[in-house]
Amino acid sequence: MIGFVRGTVHAFGLDYVLIDVNGVGYRINFYHPEALTKGKEMTIYTYQNVREDEISLFGFLSLEEYDLFVKLISVKGLGPKIASAILSRASVDALIAAIESGDIDYMRNMPGVGKKTASQIILDLKGKLVETEENESEVLDDVAEALKQLGYRPAEIKPVIKKLARESGSTDELVRKALAMLIK
Repeated sequence: MIGFVRGTVHAFGLDYVLIDVNGVGYRINFYHPEALTKGKEMTIYTYQNVREDEISLFGFLSLEEYDLFVKLISVKGLGPKIASAILSRASVDALIAAIESGDIDYMRNMPGVGKKTASQIILDLKGKLVETEENESEVLDDVAEALKQLGYRPAEIKPVIKKLARESGSTDELVRKALAMLIK
């Protein structure tokens, strides 16, 4: 799979860009013509879509936009062209806020999205787009409490929790990591 393309903008239109990478031109479905300047070097993050009759690339300005695209195309009935068109109309933050708040009217204003699709997007993605600091903090609190119940002192627990703040995982996984750190 092609993760990104770095090269010079050779040509572009409203929904595509041709990037010259060392003499090879990649045609990428790209819905941000305002970000393009002919002759400018740039990096475009890509999603390679493979169908029975076509292989195509969809391009994004950031990894956040790419990640949201991948989540959008996981929604039943939503293909890559509509997902790209949605991302061309709204910022990542605005889309996440609309989905998390259940704003069907906002989603219906996106190209190719009707009431049923808007409802499906919200149903499938609400609660899955943001990892809140609150949730991370709760997990670390649970790990600290588990270590306390196992007989470790606060002076031993505090440095381990600071190290675990950079880690991700479930409470059980983090407790195992904490125990491994404490045993050493």
